Amino acid sequence: MKLLGLDPGLQNTGWGIIRFEGTHLGFVAGGTIHTNPKWSLSDRLMQLHSGLDGVIEEHTPDEAAVEETFVNKNPASTLKLGQARGIAMLVPAQRGLIVAEYTPNLVKKTIVGTGHATKQQIQMMVKTLLPGCRVGLDADASDALAVAICHAHHRQTADRIAAAGGGA
Repeated sequence: MKLLGLDPGLQNTGWGIIRFEGTHLGFVAGGTIHTNPKWSLSDRLMQLHSGLDGVIEEHTPDEAAVEETFVNKNPASTLKLGQARGIAMLVPAQRGLIVAEYTPNLVKKTIVGTGHATKQQIQMMVKTLLPGCRVGLDADASDALAVAICHAHHRQTADRIAAAGGGA
């Protein structure tokens, strides 16, 4: 199964694809979609839409996971981030993928063991968990891979509970 993780942002949206089989995780691809800050908001959102659609077309993931928005001190920035996040949720949903959501603290706790991990700690653990991605990924792509890994771990737990006849 291939999982797509997304770290949304209006200027930079990180994406990462992992393969998830049993307890094995494998790196497939990762990158960042950059928008032109000189363009209008609607054009930048279209740029994100087109870029994410291309990633899904090329890599055909089975499910997606998106990091939830945190509230900035600047309300205008938070609103723009929310709009970018909306695109990050819309595109996989349009392609028929299940889209899960995870808070930044849960992603950090799942990957590093603490909800207040630094970006450097996230990058180090992603490289440790996915040895094939050791070079060339920026912080946004690493964060997106962390979201995908978080989804794999939580999906695996939910599957085990369901197989045991538990859950709601």
